[in-house]
Amino acid sequence: MATATSPTTASDSATVGPRIRALRDAMGLSLRDLAERSGVSAPMLSQVERGETSPTLAVAGKIAAGLELTLSQLLRLDEGQHVAISRAAGRRHSERGGHRFEELTPPLPGQRADVSLHVLESGATTGGREDPPMHEPGSRETAVVLAGTLALVVDGSRHELSEGDSVTFDADLPHHFENEGQEATRFLAVIAAGLRRS
Repeated sequence: MATATSPTTASDSATVGPRIRALRDAMGLSLRDLAERSGVSAPMLSQVERGETSPTLAVAGKIAAGLELTLSQLLRLDEGQHVAISRAAGRRHSERGGHRFEELTPPLPGQRADVSLHVLESGATTGGREDPPMHEPGSRETAVVLAGTLALVVDGSRHELSEGDSVTFDADLPHHFENEGQEATRFLAVIAAGLRRS
């Protein structure tokens, strides 16, 4: 039986339920998985997803935490439009040891892929040879070489790439990029989370 929407309920069950289901599916979580992560019972989650009840704000907050979102992100309270532009001057960027990169995608709720632009100076690497996996289990990464040459070392195997080449690999394995060329290398990296299943 549906509960009435009031100041203590989170949102219209017709919209929040399908959103929770879509986010849960995108993360590859079962109802039981989300129940364990959020502390909300699987039967309650099922009722919310089917639109049979609206969660209270407290319950919605727990569900949001289980989905690694804030409450406002889950309920889309901070989304004013369906287009997000990442301006060049305002991008998040970082530099470390001859490796510069910019995040091209804005941090949107529920986003499962990120695109970044990298510049690797001659002789530089993106990390140590013994670095642990950089990304969550199931992640895949695609790199596209825009200029120069690039070597990918993943799980102990080395792959040489030239301008225009691309590579896709399981990013939850130990990996790093190297530039042994004479010029700086530019490449795009696209990381998609939680796609590979064992």
